[in-house]
Order: sequence, then structure tokens, then C-alpha cells
Amino acid sequence: MKDATLTRKSNPDHHSVIALTDTVSVGGDTLLIVGGPCAVESEAQMAQVARHLAQTPVQALRGGVFKPRTSPYAFQGLGAEGLRILDDLRHRFQMPVISEVMAVDQISAMAAQVDVLQVGSRNMQNFDLLKALGRTTQPVLLKRGLAATLEEFVMAAEYILSHGNPNVILCERGIRSFDPYTRNVLDLGAVVALKQLTHLPVMVDPSHAAGKRELVPALARAAIAAGADGLMVECHPVPDQSVSDARQALSLEAMVDLVHSLGPIAAALGRHLAPNRAAPALTTV
Repeated sequence: MKDATLTRKSNPDHHSVIALTDTVSVGGDTLLIVGGPCAVESEAQMAQVARHLAQTPVQALRGGVFKPRTSPYAFQGLGAEGLRILDDLRHRFQMPVISEVMAVDQISAMAAQVDVLQVGSRNMQNFDLLKALGRTTQPVLLKRGLAATLEEFVMAAEYILSHGNPNVILCERGIRSFDPYTRNVLDLGAVVALKQLTHLPVMVDPSHAAGKRELVPALARAAIAAGADGLMVECHPVPDQSVSDARQALSLEAMVDLVHSLGPIAAALGRHLAPNRAAPALTTV
């Protein structure tokens, strides 16, 4: 990595803080907590999630509208309709939204309707996509590949930065192993290492790492203790009815409990959660 612009050797005292909006950022003293379902299923579903989480320290919403599924017969997302729903929610609830971009020709439309473009683990080395994202100024959340080394992960981020976009957030989401009990192995050592190797914010997705909702809270707390700048956690109004990744989704109530349990850990590290906001006005969906 000697030629990388991200290394601590070239930026020993710099910690990048990436702004999602004028009021929400990641990489500073405030932990960024992102919650929401794996997929946008309907306007009513997403409004229920947003209304519940908007009263908590959760600062941003997640939801997939273009879904890279293992089976071509599985739900692939709502596409343009899903983007419209996310765009409406971010204005109604004043919460930035994150959604996955899968192709270069999706970037323009998505950049106009979501705040952060996510590159999923399957696309971590889709170099044409990374270069195109580098020619935007949109914040990019880059997930580690299923079996990527840290050097490969950092170099994928370099593709985006080297093409002009400094707004990159790294996300550890677990890597594959021989043990099928968990969906993946959450590599918290990578979180510590990335904070030493780079100046970029590092988030953790414990949901995709665990694959089982009962494992998610403990892994989330461990991630914050290891120095992660934030979390992205899947939650759903009725988890078992989720159209994708149902087994790993928390209920909305469990999500709120998890977030509040992070406070003492954050305080011990000199960090904090965002303050609760006032309850949003109820509107008809």
C-alpha cells in the first residue's frame, strides 16, 4: 500500500469526517447509527420504520431498491418506485438515506434521490463502478468483499479517491469462513487495523456478519468498543415477514434497545450518540 493516499504514513494526524447532510456526518465524536430493512418493500413499511427511528439516536435510514440476490428468482427490489419512496422519506423525516448502487447507469438517478451510495460486497472490485463513483461528490459507503484482504479493500477505496471523490466510508460486514453457524465472520481486527492504516471513517454491519438476529446486539456493541465510527443494522416492522434477510433483521423495538445500550460504551471511548429528536408529526401514508 506504499503508494496509497489513504495510509496513515501520508496523513498521520488526519481523520476524515464525511458529511452525509448539513447536519449528519460520520468520523467525528458522534457515532453514526443507520437502521432500516434490507429492502424497500412499500411506502407504508418504510414510513413506519422512519417514524419509529426518527425519535431515537438513529440518524440515517437504509433500504435497498436494487437488490443483488444470489438467486435470479428472488425479489430484486422496487427500483425507481423504491427511490421515490426513499426521496420522500428523507424530506419528511429529515433523515439521510443510504441505498446500494449496482451499475454505472444507476448513479445519476440515485444521486438525486439518496444521500449515500452504497457499494455492496459483491461489487467491491467492480472497478468501472468505482471509477464512476469517483467522478461524483456523493458520499460512498464501500463494503468489504466476501473474501477481500484489507489491502484489496483499501485499494478499492483508492479507486474512488483517485478519481476525485474524497467522501468514502469503509464498512466491515464480515468475511466468509468454513463455519456455517454464522453467515460470515465479523472481522473486528480489521476495524482496528483500518483505523490505523487509513484516515477514513470505518463502519460495521453486524447484521450481514451474523445472519442471526440474536447475535447482532452483542456484535454491534463489540464493534463500537473496537473503535468503529458507526453501525448499519437491519430492522423491520415484522422481521419474519421481510422479503429478504428476514432471519437477521431486528424488530424496531429491539433496534431501539440496541441503540440505547451503546451509550455507555461510546462514553467510555470519549464518544456519544446523537440526541433523541422530537417525535415527527403523524401523516397519512
